[in-house]
Amino acid sequence: MPIAVGSKAPDFTLKTKTAAGVGEIKLADNFGKKNTVLLFFPLAFTGVCTKEMCDITAGFGAYESLNADVIGVSVDSPFSQEAWAVKEGIKVKLASDLNKGAAKAYGVLLEDLGGFGAVSARAAFVIDKAGVIRYAEQTATPGDLPNFEAVQATLKSL
Repeated sequence: MPIAVGSKAPDFTLKTKTAAGVGEIKLADNFGKKNTVLLFFPLAFTGVCTKEMCDITAGFGAYESLNADVIGVSVDSPFSQEAWAVKEGIKVKLASDLNKGAAKAYGVLLEDLGGFGAVSARAAFVIDKAGVIRYAEQTATPGDLPNFEAVQATLKSL
């Protein structure tokens, strides 16, 4: 069950692939500056995850206009995430939760998905500039997409 709305968002520092090599994404870097849309997804190179990140990329301007930073988080390595992003044209910041700590902290770790082991559930969080969770959703199944209309409505209300 995802962490509750109104809770302080658990901070994290996760690895990401950059042009300069491997870098870090720290959630707290957005505090006081931007709202954050945090999207947990099970695995790169899968159909629904690709659709989700490509759809977000296509509508990226809507999130930027709402002063929101979008971060996609999966248990894939930053190298796999980068290869996937290049192949699919994904522009969302991708963060590697290889040790699964962020998924556990947000309450969205699936212990086993189809025999592949523990992965992130598909989930969406809106975190305001103060670091408070204002929207939380874990989809019924990994094959379902989050309610992005509700995500954007929450951002508009901040």
